[in-house]
Amino acid sequence: MKLIRWGAKGAEKPGLVDAIGILRDLSGHVSEITPTLLSPENLARLGAIDPAGLPKIPDGTRLGAPLTGISKIVCVGLNYADHAAETGAKIPKEPILFLKAVSSLNGPDDDIVIPRGSVKTDWEVELGVVIGTRASYVNEQEAMDHVAGYCVINDVSEREYQSERGGLWDKGKGCDSFAPIGPWLVTRDEIADSQNLKLWTEVNGVRRQNGSTQTMIFDVRMLVSYISHFMTLMPGDIIATGTPPGVALGMKPPQYLKAGDMLRLSVEGLGEQNNRLVAWSR
Repeated sequence: MKLIRWGAKGAEKPGLVDAIGILRDLSGHVSEITPTLLSPENLARLGAIDPAGLPKIPDGTRLGAPLTGISKIVCVGLNYADHAAETGAKIPKEPILFLKAVSSLNGPDDDIVIPRGSVKTDWEVELGVVIGTRASYVNEQEAMDHVAGYCVINDVSEREYQSERGGLWDKGKGCDSFAPIGPWLVTRDEIADSQNLKLWTEVNGVRRQNGSTQTMIFDVRMLVSYISHFMTLMPGDIIATGTPPGVALGMKPPQYLKAGDMLRLSVEGLGEQNNRLVAWSR
């Protein structure tokens, strides 16, 4: 099942994508796509609805992030060995964790705002793991039982803020609009192997990232278990699992994003994002 939220920003309604790609309105059955809806029982109830009986959503309708009520976005740094190499970092012995502000959430096709004074805004396509049931101190054998599904997330990053302004990485990760999510929340049953998904990014039509989750250092199962030993994962929480090589930081010379640039990125089976970069203004 592919769940969506559609409509104007701040007034989104719930929906789903049927088997032939038609967007359908779910608002006659549920009021929103919330964390409580991600329990196995509630997902089964939604899965029993016949999509053919649901109203079609008009073509060209804006899609928002496919879930509301997210309490935290937990990110994993340097989780692809070849990405660590391109940034000049050592391969981590344990997952590097940081948090991305929920105020950075953005729709999959909404504009990405370059922060005021930014000179090093960068892209990072990532597999997002959506938690369905509370996870605390779970072992790896049980970890996937707590996963509701997956989504595309772009861990947009401001590298100067991240690495040159003191403190932790969070400064460069949580700016407004820096977490486009979606277009869909794809339930776990639709993804046969989360460790065998292609993911890619194009900048102005040029392919920059072209990787696979096969090359993750720490896989999804390990990450869910590991993170749950440091913080309780709640329904609706999203784990951004790291990015493959090909970011602007790794280019020689780096080619950071500027206003007017267009990003297109995808994770296999999870849909595609298309974002325009715009300058900050108030």
